[in-house]
Amino acid sequence: QVQLVESGGGLVQAGGSLRLSCAASTRTFSSYTMGWFRQAPGKEREFVTTISGRGRSTFYADSVKGRFTISRDNAKNTVYLQMNSLKPEDTAVYYCAGDSTIGVVSKTSRAYDYWGQGTQVTVSS
Repeated sequence: QVQLVESGGGLVQAGGSLRLSCAASTRTFSSYTMGWFRQAPGKEREFVTTISGRGRSTFYADSVKGRFTISRDNAKNTVYLQMNSLKPEDTAVYYCAGDSTIGVVSKTSRAYDYWGQGTQVTVSS
């Protein structure tokens, strides 16, 4: 069983930045595609971004493209989400997720086997 622990959420003003981290408890972290999803109150969970096991492929939702950057440090078993130019509509609980399927990079939440507990990001106007 893989455990994912997010950190770095908080309250920030519009236009500000935050960096989320997600630490994984697995020795085979580099084989996992890692994704970030978010869920705002009253809305369904939505895809934000994902990165392949070795970090060679990344994909972003249109709503965050150019503002958010996903990265990973396989030596530290950690994936990051750098969020810049934050907007009030970015307010949500952000979840880290891991997909053990080798060679597949998915934007669909059902593809991910493991999930963190979530971290709240609140952007004030």
